[in-house]
Amino acid sequence: MNDFTDIGYATGNWIATITIRRPLAYNAYTRHTLTELTRALRIASEDDAVAVIVLTGEGDQAFCTGGDVKEYADLYLKRPHEYWKYMAAFSDVIEGLTKAGKPTIARVNGMAVGGGNELSLACDLAIAADHARFRQVGVQVGSVAAGGATQWLGLTIGERRARQMLMTCEWVDAKTALDWGLVNEVVPAAELDAAVARLAAKLVDTFPECMRFTKAQANFLKDFVWSSTIASARDWLSIHFGSLEPYEGMSAFAQKRKAGRVALREKARDGGSSEYLWGPNVATCPACGAQGLPTEFSHCGRCGHDLAAVAPEPAHARA
Repeated sequence: MNDFTDIGYATGNWIATITIRRPLAYNAYTRHTLTELTRALRIASEDDAVAVIVLTGEGDQAFCTGGDVKEYADLYLKRPHEYWKYMAAFSDVIEGLTKAGKPTIARVNGMAVGGGNELSLACDLAIAADHARFRQVGVQVGSVAAGGATQWLGLTIGERRARQMLMTCEWVDAKTALDWGLVNEVVPAAELDAAVARLAAKLVDTFPECMRFTKAQANFLKDFVWSSTIASARDWLSIHFGSLEPYEGMSAFAQKRKAGRVALREKARDGGSSEYLWGPNVATCPACGAQGLPTEFSHCGRCGHDLAAVAPEPAHARA
């Protein structure tokens, strides 16, 4: 019996089904969700009674809509160095899917947005309900889709289409996703489970060692571009989360308003480089001296000091 809280894990007929169970958040994941997904993937990978792994989301609205923006706003915008740890948790899930040693199917039961689309890309195969939609949103919310999309979309749907998704953040409907090769099959929502079961049955009727090595060989390019980019992306994103772009983008999303993206361009154009990076009102951390902290920050992004508290007394002064 697994003590999961954010996901469901069920097995039967050689299939392990992992379900993100956060429907009120459109199955967005928190860091805790990611750790549970990693654990479930490891269990499925090591279980000889499991031949196929299916990943899906609860309900009929969303497969997964990426990271929980509330957690981003409450934690990572205030303590950007924590985002480096968060990216490690996300990378573990991606690699849990690609290195499971067993075929993985994305059962796309609704929206697949941002990191949700990247989870689908990490799976070997994907079947979508006809109401499903796909989207990348990084450049509109102050982030970069470096958790698989910038690396793999071009390999999956072609270079021009990948750039269109990444740069315009336009929605891609299920029919277009099928035409582009983003999914393998599209069926009416009522037939989704049956379609997944049919595909899984074909995968079960194979030799497991041959399947494992076939997957490893087929993953060569995916593994190559992933390993070549993820470490630098993780470092860059954790540093970037201390700047104004993600602060404005994530705050606007959480507040359900349009982000001031053009306004930031105007600041840069007009020579307000410090305002572009950190906003018009910046502060200095009294503990470590970090500069350029938005006054809205409650904690220092470098050392985590509570900016409302008195700076700690230097160690040499206490000696």
